[in-house]
Amino acid sequence: MARIDYFDDPEAPAANSVVPSVTAVVRDDKGRVLLIHKIDNDLWALPGGGHDVGERITDTVVREVREETGLNVEVVRLVGTYTDPRHVMAYDDGEVRQQFSLCFEGRWVYGEPREDGTETKAVRWVSPDELDVLNIHPSMRLRIDHALDETRTGPYLG
Repeated sequence: MARIDYFDDPEAPAANSVVPSVTAVVRDDKGRVLLIHKIDNDLWALPGGGHDVGERITDTVVREVREETGLNVEVVRLVGTYTDPRHVMAYDDGEVRQQFSLCFEGRWVYGEPREDGTETKAVRWVSPDELDVLNIHPSMRLRIDHALDETRTGPYLG
């Protein structure tokens, strides 16, 4: 399903749903960040997705990372909450979702990165100094920057 992200856009459609979701910042032993190239909006992003009934939110992180990248991770910490009503995602079925995302840091336990062909067309480790050359939505880049900021003393609440 195609998706258009709007951020602080006066032309954005009004939200008609909110779905709790997660993203995960996973780094390898070289400090590179795991990113996926999404099929639905052609942007680079952190792995993640919607929370399912019956799951703990940390189980959602583990499941989504494994589904989208092939990696098994364990959750280390909460990076932040991202609930800006100025960020909406419009899907081609008429749903317009207000952002409601929790970002976690995950530790790579095992597995090799691979795309799933459904949600991800590429998965790769990216050095922080390479982030500026990739097409990454500003709200996703904010999560990455918060996770990499070693001066932060607690999670972002926004």
